[in-house]
Amino acid sequence: MLRTNQTFLDFITKLYEKQERKEDVILKQFTKGQKLFTQNDKSSKVMLMKEGIVKCYFSEENDKEFILEFLGKGEILGEIECIRNIPCLCNIEAMTDVSAYALSVPYFRELLKNNLELNALLVDAFAERIVNTSKRASFQQLYTVEHSLQKLLELQSKQDIQLSKEDSAAYLGISVRSLNRSLKNLAE
Repeated sequence: MLRTNQTFLDFITKLYEKQERKEDVILKQFTKGQKLFTQNDKSSKVMLMKEGIVKCYFSEENDKEFILEFLGKGEILGEIECIRNIPCLCNIEAMTDVSAYALSVPYFRELLKNNLELNALLVDAFAERIVNTSKRASFQQLYTVEHSLQKLLELQSKQDIQLSKEDSAAYLGISVRSLNRSLKNLAE
């Protein structure tokens, strides 16, 4: 439920530290609630999480949200949009204070052309996302909402974070009313 990628973080940290003028990769800070990316906006950076937790979510036309993932250190953001030259597919919002390495789009594209290690890390990250999406979809089909909710509550406890009822429901793909009913069932 919380995705991290230490290998990718180590790679970007080395790039950051090797720079002479610190122009291609900069370290940015975000406060809780601040958006790193906004759905449908054009992005000028690719980011890699150094510290903190963000939520990645779609905002639908009916003002409902669907949370795809919670992302932590080492997770890359905005790379698909950069590769495909498209606006941001979803919103990325800080759930805690966040620090992230921000790579300029030209620099990221140069790395794509010339750095095999980056390409291998990206292929691995994309494959991991496909596996996680498949697992989550099958999990939601095979298990009750209460079971998924129990797993989400365990994650919150383990990560020492508190999700709002709205965020919990958006992650589970249910209404707040259904969430309340499931919370009541778990308490019984």
